[in-house]
Amino acid sequence: MLARPTTPHTVPRALLAAVAVAVLAAGLLVAGQVRHNEPAAASPATPGSSDVIVHLFQWPWASVANECTTVLGPKGFGGVQVSPPQEHVVLPGRGHPWWQDYQPVSYQLVSRRGDRAAFASMVRTCHDAGVKVFVDVIVNHMAGGASTGAGTAGSSYSQYTYPAVPYGPNDFHYCGRNGNNDIVNWGDRWEIQNCELVDLSDLKTESPYVRGKLTGYLNDLVSLGVDGFRVDAAKHLPAADLAAILGGVAGNPYVYHEVIEGGAGEPTPEEYVGTGDVTEFRYGDRVSAAFRDGNLAGLGNLAGQLRLGSGDAVAFIDNHDTQRNGRNVLTYRNGIPYALAEAFMIAHPYGVPQVMSSFTFSDHDQGPPATSNGTTTAVSCGNGWQCEHRWRTTANMVGLRNAAAGAGLTNWWSNGSNQIAFGRGSAAYAAFNRGGGALTRTFQTSLPAGTYCDVMSGDFAGGSCTGTSYQVNGAGQVTATVPANGALALHVDARTTGTPGPTPTPTGGGCSTVATSFAVNASTVWGENIHVVGNVAALGNWNPANSVPLDPATYPVWRGTVSLPAGTSVQYKYIKRNGSQVSWESDPNRTRTTAAAAPCAASWSDSWR
Repeated sequence: MLARPTTPHTVPRALLAAVAVAVLAAGLLVAGQVRHNEPAAASPATPGSSDVIVHLFQWPWASVANECTTVLGPKGFGGVQVSPPQEHVVLPGRGHPWWQDYQPVSYQLVSRRGDRAAFASMVRTCHDAGVKVFVDVIVNHMAGGASTGAGTAGSSYSQYTYPAVPYGPNDFHYCGRNGNNDIVNWGDRWEIQNCELVDLSDLKTESPYVRGKLTGYLNDLVSLGVDGFRVDAAKHLPAADLAAILGGVAGNPYVYHEVIEGGAGEPTPEEYVGTGDVTEFRYGDRVSAAFRDGNLAGLGNLAGQLRLGSGDAVAFIDNHDTQRNGRNVLTYRNGIPYALAEAFMIAHPYGVPQVMSSFTFSDHDQGPPATSNGTTTAVSCGNGWQCEHRWRTTANMVGLRNAAAGAGLTNWWSNGSNQIAFGRGSAAYAAFNRGGGALTRTFQTSLPAGTYCDVMSGDFAGGSCTGTSYQVNGAGQVTATVPANGALALHVDARTTGTPGPTPTPTGGGCSTVATSFAVNASTVWGENIHVVGNVAALGNWNPANSVPLDPATYPVWRGTVSLPAGTSVQYKYIKRNGSQVSWESDPNRTRTTAAAAPCAASWSDSWR
């Protein structure tokens, strides 16, 4: 937060409130202190099958809208995380630092990035481009005592009194330890959740009144079309409080919590998976180290090095905090190693990948490009805005991830050191070379035969490649060259032969794959998500761990599209997954046959049985 500093699952939000009540009733709230001895239930939501989120850090609303239309939508990004939209402090004496936005004055939607109308217009425009909008929200605190003057909407305030909400002195914690209210002992859970984070007024989130105000703010955002929230500083309030706040939110927003892993005595990331996904800070540490030092072979067991399971994690190489707080992770300043690490993250199936889009800075506190009064200026990439999400190594890898949605890790290869390669079922294949010389070899993939564009060396456009292309033979083998400190990326939606594109019509009318849309009417309870699994590789070969998640955006109908082999008798079933628990629908297996000739697309509609 500070310079320290499931596709939304269709779940009745009141059920989250019930979870909070159950937690309290179980005796976990004692003398005002929540004890978390057990991890929460599995996260009830995912961001969707197109799950790459880009954090357009501090971008103004008009620039976000334009980016959704011109870049994010066309490249297949699933969502955009935007900076806090609520009224915040204005600190001209500090040069309008980036972190002033994390000091709320009220919940009016007026910030240095634009007003309510501009925000609402941005959400509509991004939706029109097929991009979801996730908002960074602050529910732990209000502005601190060192801030003075009016907020961005003109509201007056003083510490512990914020008339525009309104909050007064009774709505805050006063821990009274160590001669002040700040957190001092980071090994003391009570201090972390009841004292002030660097002088920021700590909200009394166990209060029904405070919870109501926070829920109202989130509902206001939902009413404008917001699809979900990144909860800032989540570990500074108990998971039960978050469950109660989120339980009153309308709709089914995707939620992910910022929980920085700490030492003994601190709240743990696992405590927060019951109300959303959680940021996996170990991910950036491990992957940064591998690509910085060129020791890629150890990434073969990456999931075993991390704290959270893939289904509960948001993965990232860097974020706006770790870029600045001395954590030893790669950033845009590292150039090629960083670009390759981002590409790996998007290609690899762990977690929900979040990529960073920065503004350049030379000072730890420096804010975004702005006018003299602190209003953020329109984004112009290369003019103070880094825009690393536009790099080919990031933007083109999004298409690979979308093509491989739901496919597990296959065909792992390593030279034992600085070169690795792996597949994503029959949909994609990627190789990475941190060596000083080119890597040329015959790779074994599970790709269908065809001519593929290497989207790391160029683009796939108009049915042709602007970069290198490679032929995959009938045995799934491809002989290719990966340049020194470079990568190779092939996927089924970037082919010049062998049915290119997601819904292709190949020359002569034949099909290699069929874009098959699944739709099943299925009711679920909190924590459950619907997947489809079957007897072909694209459906996980009956392995629930490799099943394809479906999207409940039109609940109770769950939908998803999978590229299936053409002219093939496909057996499949729907399953309900809740963490590690799997429930299968009743026998017999469903059986349908995909088309062998154009049109190379099909729609299969079912009801859970």
